[in-house]
Amino acid sequence: MGMRTRLALNAALGLAIIGAMACGPDTDGAEGGSSGSVAPEDAGGKKDTAEEKESDTAKDSRTDRFKAFVNENGTPQEKEAVAHVTEVQGAEEQNDVLDSVDVHTDFTGGLLGEGTGPAKLIASAFADWKHSKNGLVTVYDADGDLLGNSRF
Repeated sequence: MGMRTRLALNAALGLAIIGAMACGPDTDGAEGGSSGSVAPEDAGGKKDTAEEKESDTAKDSRTDRFKAFVNENGTPQEKEAVAHVTEVQGAEEQNDVLDSVDVHTDFTGGLLGEGTGPAKLIASAFADWKHSKNGLVTVYDADGDLLGNSRF
């Protein structure tokens, strides 16, 4: 009985650790207590606008950094394909457990459209830029339709 209990406790502990790693660190700056995101009424509008601007700046910087990397290190075909990238989401939140990155482009037509071939080049270029033990990059067209994906 003791061995089974110990095995069950170790399995539960392992699952808790994996779950904590997948959730990532708590970065909202709260120490204990409630971590609600409700702002005071007088600063509510200003806080939302500042957060949106910060989010837009982070999005632009991820996209710009990816494009700059490819323009410096990529092949001519990769450079041409990456010129169609409009947004990169999730590139900063990596934990090597379940990393998922979305790359949005201005291609149209989904899997049967013009962007399927370049999507493979974009995914390959992303894998050269970022590395993860268990990462998946997914490339989407302008309408949000899947163009392709790859491990990175």
